[in-house]
Amino acid sequence: MSKTVKAEVFAQAVKDYLEVYVENIGEDVEETSNEIGKEARDELRQTSPKRRGQYAKGWTVSKNRKKKSYYTVKVHNKTDYQLTHLLEFGHATRNGGRTKAYPHIRPVEEKYKKEFEKRLETKIRRTSK
Repeated sequence: MSKTVKAEVFAQAVKDYLEVYVENIGEDVEETSNEIGKEARDELRQTSPKRRGQYAKGWTVSKNRKKKSYYTVKVHNKTDYQLTHLLEFGHATRNGGRTKAYPHIRPVEEKYKKEFEKRLETKIRRTSK
């Protein structure tokens, strides 16, 4: 009761299945990236130093599709981008001292890197079944 399948037909069927699978994974990556980017932006708005108030409000998300298989989401400060490094690491003052560092970007980055991996892995596992 076995059926014989020609190699060309089998190869085409596998190729078609893999193309659909890659497309589904790409959609999952894009969706998860957008979600994580927005959550990271919101958390940075809450945890950023609020001495003047404008710095914390400037966090935004930029999305970019460079190629078919390359998608980026960048969280950055649109209004006061010059302050991010100075606040994160501190800086020298005129009189030879240093200012206090307020690490607020790196903890959010590390948290959402792990969260991105975890969410994407669960979506891929659910898609492959």
